[in-house]
Amino acid sequence: MFTNSIRLRIQAWYGALLVLVLTGLLSSFYFLERREQYRRVDERLQQAFIPVLPALISPRGDLDPRRREREMLTRLHDTTTYYLVWSPEGDVLVRSPNAPDGIEWPRERLGAGRTVFRTRPGYRELVHFGPGGERVLFGTTLQPVNTALRRFAWALTGLGLGIVPVGLLVGWWIATRALRPIAAISATAEHIAAGDRSRRIALAETDSELGRLAGVLNATFSRLEAAFDEQARFTADAAHELRTPVSVILTQTQTALSRERAAAEYRETLDACQRAAQRMRRLVESLLQLTRFDAGQEPMKRESLDLAVTARDCIQLLRPLAEQKNVRLLTEFAAAECTGDADHLGQVITNLVTNAIHCNQPGGEVQIQTRSDSGVTSLSVADTGPGIAAEDLPHIFERFYRADSSRSEGRSGLGLAIAKAIIEAHGGTITVKSQPGRGATFIVKFRSDASGV
Repeated sequence: MFTNSIRLRIQAWYGALLVLVLTGLLSSFYFLERREQYRRVDERLQQAFIPVLPALISPRGDLDPRRREREMLTRLHDTTTYYLVWSPEGDVLVRSPNAPDGIEWPRERLGAGRTVFRTRPGYRELVHFGPGGERVLFGTTLQPVNTALRRFAWALTGLGLGIVPVGLLVGWWIATRALRPIAAISATAEHIAAGDRSRRIALAETDSELGRLAGVLNATFSRLEAAFDEQARFTADAAHELRTPVSVILTQTQTALSRERAAAEYRETLDACQRAAQRMRRLVESLLQLTRFDAGQEPMKRESLDLAVTARDCIQLLRPLAEQKNVRLLTEFAAAECTGDADHLGQVITNLVTNAIHCNQPGGEVQIQTRSDSGVTSLSVADTGPGIAAEDLPHIFERFYRADSSRSEGRSGLGLAIAKAIIEAHGGTITVKSQPGRGATFIVKFRSDASGV
């Protein structure tokens, strides 16, 4: 449980770091205070040593030991300080009455006039090397210093023990506050997983790292909601489109089987069932093609082609339909070299021109143009029909969307969605411009050198 909690892991790392830093800092304070206390002791030893120095550095034999001791006691005013004087051979020449036992003779061999400090358990001592080889030692007890240092150490320990809980509480508050957006993200994700796809993450700090993450997740949730809604609508529309031909087939077969009929009536029933089945086949093929586009599995060839040639071939196939609808096809084909799949691009042209013919008015026109300019290949298909209402323009490329069902009888409403999928697979764009009563113009654009397939 502990290793699975980010908050507890952050708190553990924070606590360990706090203890480590606090221990190092308080230890530094202690050692600095200890060094300062020792420095003061050394200063007192030097101050006690200097007044008696003339008596200590007299030539050997100039003063007898008793007189030298009296001279030093006369000049030494600090009763806590003790002293010893050794001959060069290590014999004790002078010893203060308060000097502790067990003081070792300094064995260092340093030059005359040198002074060193040393520490023994409970004592701090100054050793001076005289001109005649004598060793003079001045020392003092460290009991007051050690007592002060112990009190200081306990004070630092108490300070540390007081800081650590407060620091841990502050760290817990910081960790909780830092992880609060993650809790909000988790709660929102759980609500969305439970079916409430409209929920979004609400964060006050949008410029922080978690705020930017929340923004990305909100955008992702919005796309997911749109995708789920589109999928639900797509499924409902597909079921609706398939229900009509299935109903036709069932109605025709039930009618035919209700009683004996003539051969002509059976043939008429079979023709109606065939037309319904063909409509179902076209719808299923379109759905399968869109599914392959969604999964990125629609095969795309990458070959050099002239879009004008592809458009010209499609127009030749559609002229009989245009003549049947009393619509003129006007073409302006300029060379438009590009790279792509000629069959799929031909499907796009066929869909756009077929829509323009069906949505046109009798005696109307459809203008088809191809061109290449500054590395961009474009195709435009414009009609003189009633146009598209402004509220329908944003939805015109949605699956099963039909702005006017009266002009789309017998058609699935997937042609523009397939055209958009093909163009996007080529790395291009398809847009529409329209004004009511002035027709509509579809424009396809993609780069001439690479179509993205």
